[in-house]
Amino acid sequence: MRNGAIPGSRGLVRPMRLLGDPVLATPCEEVTTFDAALARLVEDMYATMYAAQGVGLAANQVGVGLRVFVYDCPDDEDRRHLGHVVNPRLVEADGVTVRGPEGCLSLPGIEAGTVRHDHAVVEGVTATGEPVRVEGTGFFARCLQHECDHLDGRVFTDRLTGLRRRRALRAVRRAPWAADAPSAT
Repeated sequence: MRNGAIPGSRGLVRPMRLLGDPVLATPCEEVTTFDAALARLVEDMYATMYAAQGVGLAANQVGVGLRVFVYDCPDDEDRRHLGHVVNPRLVEADGVTVRGPEGCLSLPGIEAGTVRHDHAVVEGVTATGEPVRVEGTGFFARCLQHECDHLDGRVFTDRLTGLRRRRALRAVRRAPWAADAPSAT
């Protein structure tokens, strides 16, 4: 057994913001203060991600406009990747592009084939300010790109075109949660 608490075990589950909430469409601000409030945010984000059965979560999905995301995501070889990144920058997104199923905790129940690169590298720092570099392939690369998009004010449906986009947005309008989301299209 490893030392330390399981991420999120001391966190509070925060309300999830849904498509249509302006915080999801606004680029997030850089973190400048590395303090107990940031550590609490990261802990709460893990708790929220696990409660929603997700593999990644960006701070704006819980209404906080800061550049932070957490993840607990497998890659295509089923290796688990667990961590968080503060002030992430997507420094590489390359390799083949793959259209794969993608969903989002802020669009519950909606999924669409979305094109992403098969390799991604994100650099940033931890909640204590230590440099971190995260590299992923396959599904984990998709997760890294997805979370960085969130912090830039984008959701996966913004990457869709044509019929896939029309179908996804139609599904959003029909979703039971759409009535709770401010103009969810």
